[in-house]
Amino acid sequence: MTVPVTRKDLMIVNMGPHHPSMHGVLRLILTLDGEDVIDCEPILGYLHRGMEKNSGKPNNSTISTYVTRWDYLATMFTEAITVNAPEKLENVQVPQRASYIRVIMLELSRIASHLLWLGPFMADIGAQTPFFYIFRERELIYNLFEAATGMRMMHNYFRIGGVAADLPYGWIEKCFDFCDYFLTGVVEYQKLITRNPIFLERVEGVGIIGGEEAVNWGLSGPMLRASGIQWDLRKVDNYECYNEFDWEIQWQKEGDSLARYLVRIGEMKESIKMIQQALEGIPGGPYENLEVRRFDRAKNSEWNDFAYRFISKKPSPNFELSKQELYARVEAPKGELGIYLIGDNSVFPWRWKIRPPGFINLQILPELVKRMKLADIMTILGSIDIIMGEVDR
Repeated sequence: MTVPVTRKDLMIVNMGPHHPSMHGVLRLILTLDGEDVIDCEPILGYLHRGMEKNSGKPNNSTISTYVTRWDYLATMFTEAITVNAPEKLENVQVPQRASYIRVIMLELSRIASHLLWLGPFMADIGAQTPFFYIFRERELIYNLFEAATGMRMMHNYFRIGGVAADLPYGWIEKCFDFCDYFLTGVVEYQKLITRNPIFLERVEGVGIIGGEEAVNWGLSGPMLRASGIQWDLRKVDNYECYNEFDWEIQWQKEGDSLARYLVRIGEMKESIKMIQQALEGIPGGPYENLEVRRFDRAKNSEWNDFAYRFISKKPSPNFELSKQELYARVEAPKGELGIYLIGDNSVFPWRWKIRPPGFINLQILPELVKRMKLADIMTILGSIDIIMGEVDR
């Protein structure tokens, strides 16, 4: 709660919102002593889509299409966790080629998400040029997504047991070209931003989080690794085929806004390394393993109709989720994205609980902004990297 104002010289300021709530609203009720922040109370606006509740109801498409609306800047990850949970619950094996394709798409999506963090973050602290630069590379990534999935943002590409379609002819070569080009772009970002004295004045020593404090608050992703904790689910859980690639966890020990920037810049470089290795070693074979189930279900099944035999983006067949429970997680750009799933011998889950990284990471904001200057709030909030779709889902 906000500290009661007992001194006449204290002010209560409402920071935001500045636009309608179609993307969600985060209001900050600030108690100020001049330019110093005494207290901060975050208030979330209404964006709730009821995804967790609706996912257990028949005749809905929550666990197929609308999962991409949690984090609509990293939609491959919301799709990945949505299929990983049932796969683990029912021990569905994913072909090696499909796993490689998934890693490629996930790391491209990680880069796109970090880019669209970097541009607005720099704009929030007064640097407009990077905001325009990041869209060059992001559009190239979306071109690759569109060629493979048919969609630029809401891809609907991951399937239980694989992916919806194989990579089109010439896609791998185009992706190699992007990787080579993007490495030069990252160097340009670093020359423009990293040693800029104005940028350093705004971020260095601002919003410091210690390692023990980060763990106690349940932080994850770059927020955790920037505080000296080398924890990355791609190394810890070894999901998909990440253990087959040579890459390093990016981390810093300072725990401030600059450290979080450096972690994300380093992660984009490591993502390129993984993508290049996956492109070079991608195996042949099937890109999903549920075709046999689909055509074996019945001799006269609708899936045997002519219209379904040649479609490029096929839906997954339904199957019952056994009566058991599990928690599945992936390392999303903003941190640990998890789903707690309970089956009930039905094609619909009895419980479907989302663990969004943005919501967990946002909780430390009031502690970070206290005793800081008013101008530091946008630096700290921007360094957390939240998106309201998963904060209020």
